[in-house]
Amino acid sequence: MSLVASHHNRDLTVLEQLSVGSETLGSAVVQGDSPIRGAVVLPTCNRFEVYLEVEDVESGRTAVIDAIERATSLDRAAIEQALATYEGDDAVQHLLSVASGLESMVVGEREISGQVRRAHNDAQSAHHLSPVLDRLFQSALRTSRVVASSTGLGTSGRSVVSVAFDLASATVTWEGSRAVLIGTGALAETGVGSLLARGVEIAGVYSPSGRGEEFGRRHGIASLSLEDLRASLADVDLVLACSGGESIVLTPAMVSAARADALRDLTIVDLALHRDVAPGVAQMRGVHVVDLDSVGATAPGESVNSIEAARAIVAHAVARFGDGETARALDPAVVALREHVFGLLERELAKVRPAAGATAEAVAQSEATEQALRRFARTLLHTPTVRAREHAQAGQTDRYLGAIRALYGIDVDLPADACPADQIDAEAGHDSDAFGHHH
Repeated sequence: MSLVASHHNRDLTVLEQLSVGSETLGSAVVQGDSPIRGAVVLPTCNRFEVYLEVEDVESGRTAVIDAIERATSLDRAAIEQALATYEGDDAVQHLLSVASGLESMVVGEREISGQVRRAHNDAQSAHHLSPVLDRLFQSALRTSRVVASSTGLGTSGRSVVSVAFDLASATVTWEGSRAVLIGTGALAETGVGSLLARGVEIAGVYSPSGRGEEFGRRHGIASLSLEDLRASLADVDLVLACSGGESIVLTPAMVSAARADALRDLTIVDLALHRDVAPGVAQMRGVHVVDLDSVGATAPGESVNSIEAARAIVAHAVARFGDGETARALDPAVVALREHVFGLLERELAKVRPAAGATAEAVAQSEATEQALRRFARTLLHTPTVRAREHAQAGQTDRYLGAIRALYGIDVDLPADACPADQIDAEAGHDSDAFGHHH
């Protein structure tokens, strides 16, 4: 199962508050006699998500809400309202879509796959990554690679960072400018390449979490102390702030003192979910701030064809994941049927999802409708899946293949290159994942 809050339906300030304590949330919910066997926490600049392996969905949800309530200032009702619950295939489909950039503020952006990988690695390092969740996240990362290489989604190079820098162009002359970084995560990695490509000199990196030395060595950039960062504000043109920490780094007092004698304007791009920059900084003379709200308001779209191709690949991967051991018997046929049904569902849902800026009531109604339709699709597929096992055991596979060909027009003897998603199978072999059955 997964618990999800994102820019699609929640204010960024709510996401920021939910993410307080996210670094220890996974460990907190699996310790002792917890019903949760594994947890992965995915906080990014525009989403907060928790993936769980747990037998009982309600007990898992309660345990996570309890832990968030202890770690944050949010009241329980606000937490419960903010977190949507996805189960089984819905949770699998959501993560694979997220990792592939389909749910991003800038659709197709590639930073998200790095953030998914980091969440996976962090859970592994902290010893709360279960085997089922391990396979789930590996499947998500495989699917992301296939989407990137097969669909053209994201080939425009648009990303949260690039859109933010385009907005910053109103106040920054890039060639010959100087910049500092705050943070060492996926956004900072992207930021380094983008800044260098624009002819910017990077004066150094400051990491509130202490990762600056390693990041600096990797990129040939000086690691800055907090005092170094203060001093650098006097003679840089740009700050890229994306630390993901839980406290303000740049306060009005700090920026004002550092820039008392500055002769040029300062542009700050703040892409941290927990804002690295205090609100008052944007009101200071000679200081310009670009934040996630402005990025979300101007994010470009992707082509409909690329998005539909990506959703088809995700639907295929969800089918492979959910069928697990069953897919080794008859089951190119079962997988093809599931892919057919869920692919149709995804295309129809894409047409009716509320647009950005829709009312909370419209979003809630859309979410309820989507979950109901997904449950209906799973119910619809239950009997054909059972019949596949029965026909395989009876040696009547030809009858089953003939039936789905006649009823749905599905021919499972497709040429090897018929679907880009076949690359998923080539990379992964036959998935035997059971996340859909364990919730």
